[in-house]
Amino acid sequence: MPGDHRRALCYAAFAVYAAGVALFSGPGLDHWWGAWAAGGYAAAAVIAAVAGRPWGSGLAVAVSCAGALAAPTLWLMTSEPTPPDVAVVARSGVLLLHHGSPYLPLPALAAGGWLAYNPYLPVMALFGLPGALGLPGQTWPWLITVTFLLLYAVGRVTLDRPGGGHDGGPSGGRRGALGRAAFWLACPVMAFPLTMGSTDPPVIALICLAPALLARSAARDARGARDAGDARDAGDARGARDARDGWGTPGTRDAGLAALALGIACAMKYTAWPALAVIAVMVATRDGARSAVRFTAVALAAAAGLVATLAPAGLRAPEALLQNTVAYPLGLTAAKSPAASPLPGHLLATLGSGGHLAALILLAAAGLGTVASLVVTPPATPAAAARRIAAGLTALFLLSPATRFGYFSYPIALYAWAVLASRVEATTDRPLAEPLVPAAVGLPGQPIW
Repeated sequence: MPGDHRRALCYAAFAVYAAGVALFSGPGLDHWWGAWAAGGYAAAAVIAAVAGRPWGSGLAVAVSCAGALAAPTLWLMTSEPTPPDVAVVARSGVLLLHHGSPYLPLPALAAGGWLAYNPYLPVMALFGLPGALGLPGQTWPWLITVTFLLLYAVGRVTLDRPGGGHDGGPSGGRRGALGRAAFWLACPVMAFPLTMGSTDPPVIALICLAPALLARSAARDARGARDAGDARDAGDARGARDARDGWGTPGTRDAGLAALALGIACAMKYTAWPALAVIAVMVATRDGARSAVRFTAVALAAAAGLVATLAPAGLRAPEALLQNTVAYPLGLTAAKSPAASPLPGHLLATLGSGGHLAALILLAAAGLGTVASLVVTPPATPAAAARRIAAGLTALFLLSPATRFGYFSYPIALYAWAVLASRVEATTDRPLAEPLVPAAVGLPGQPIW
């Protein structure tokens, strides 16, 4: 049986990238990841090229996960100093457990330098709680496990389409979602930051999960409307009434879960807030203003409730929260973030106070440009919303005073999900982008919510 040559090419490209990281990264820990990952990806490329499916594909994914994630993570956990992201989240878990806030007070911030700051929102401290309770591994095992489960959920929801599936049936959907989750976890977009203890992968997965759920809600509501129409056309009054009573219920549940996923992400990191704005506009365009208001309200309520629950002491002293999560990332504190990739915003900020102000002005202009694009050409489908989020985040990352190349994992992942969603849409019996017109089947129009 021939090998999976497309996957082999992907692994080969990953190996080239990892080798580049090993050769050209600075004196930090990144080059060690590149050395481990290059070997794992190269071996996976060979296996995928020569071995047949399905065992060859599974073995290639396992080898790539071992070389690009498991092995370098274990080595960093046991042999190297703790990376800054891991140290900050681990400390926030201890502070949350003992003081009711994941943030150091203002006097400690002034004396502690940049490592004293915690730029994450309170939910991120949950990844530090196992270590604070004495469990081994600090934040790594929990970040990796939660990210994998969320990636599986993204794949499962994306492949789950009424009336047609990308993998042909429930079991195929589960197998396909599991394989994709493992592949995504092994690719550099996830494996590299997870190895370094970065907090971005679970946030990225939650952002992708929200449009995936909204895409499935449209498919389910379309199927419910057609079922009601079929029953009515057949003259089955009771069947039409039952279909009408149930129509929209699965879609409503998916929309609620999407809002909850975004709310959790928004309570973890500010990078999720642009996604909430874009997806709310998409919901308004597709389902009406009332649905968008309810969607936004649920997401904001979830975020606010989580913040209030996990940082009650921090809410009583909001100055520390604002200094950590707003002033520090914008470069408005005495201690400056070590995030200093040579991108336009950072290069401007290095020119002095005038350059820093120019970077902030351009950053605000990029945000206003994204808002203007939502007004002029609002996205009408979840895939279009994902692409718009990716474009907006790309502009923000380019112009932020404190920025890293690693932040571009957000737009890469969102574009990848949009491509998968478009493929799945093409295999279903009705395009998900097609507007749902209840009047066509004799039902009163109503939004998802």
